[in-house]
Amino acid sequence: MTTHTTGTREEWLAARLALLDAEKELTRRSDELARRRQELPWVRIDKNYTFASDEGNVSLADLFGGRSQLLVYHFMFGPDYSAGCPSCSSIADGFNGVAVHLANHDVALVAVSRAPIAKLQAYKQRMGWSFPWASSVDRDFNFDFNVSLTEQQQRDGVEYNYRREASWTLRGIGDSLTKDGEGPVAELAATTGTDVATYTRERPGMSAFVLEDGVIYHTYSTYSRGVDGLWGMYQWLDRAPKGRNEQGIWWRRHDEYDTAQSNCCAATA
Repeated sequence: MTTHTTGTREEWLAARLALLDAEKELTRRSDELARRRQELPWVRIDKNYTFASDEGNVSLADLFGGRSQLLVYHFMFGPDYSAGCPSCSSIADGFNGVAVHLANHDVALVAVSRAPIAKLQAYKQRMGWSFPWASSVDRDFNFDFNVSLTEQQQRDGVEYNYRREASWTLRGIGDSLTKDGEGPVAELAATTGTDVATYTRERPGMSAFVLEDGVIYHTYSTYSRGVDGLWGMYQWLDRAPKGRNEQGIWWRRHDEYDTAQSNCCAATA
């Protein structure tokens, strides 16, 4: 028998209406935050960023694809990775369907990683993705937008998510890494064929840019839990009866799940 609170339909409806008030307030607050993002001052980009892409070497302006707005997802796939980060991969699973709608609303969506373009193309084919993905290998873009760091920066500590972060030997992404280098971050690192140090030299995030009168401006960036809203599965889980209900790293790349287990796990949990 369930240990969760139960009640009549009338009791549920009363509680649901109270929750609805809180949800509406959150929606209004979210709308306000969106307006404040749009009110941020724009910073002119004068550096000549280039990338390797399916079309060869391209500029940052080329990534706009004829649109006036560009959203870049900083996908964790470093030069030494054998596969993309499974968390970023889960987020990117939603890009194919979204990108076509954004493209028809004057917004380009592009992923950028530091792995060589051949690695990105092979992984993209494996995952069945079609969204644009460019490589910034041996270039400054990822470092300038605080999603990649050198080994020296890693030893000294680095600025990430708008605060100074301690050396990776003490902390990894967020607070998930234990001092002996084990824990959830180490689990994720292993799935990319790397160790914790190599894995955490790449960080997740997204950045926004606008192109006006031939000039590119940086308008917004967010990191860490700031990309949580882009992670589609969590928006569904937050509305599921048991919520996120997590105990460690449970997600996989979408081609790594045991299909039989996926189909039966709800019945046996």
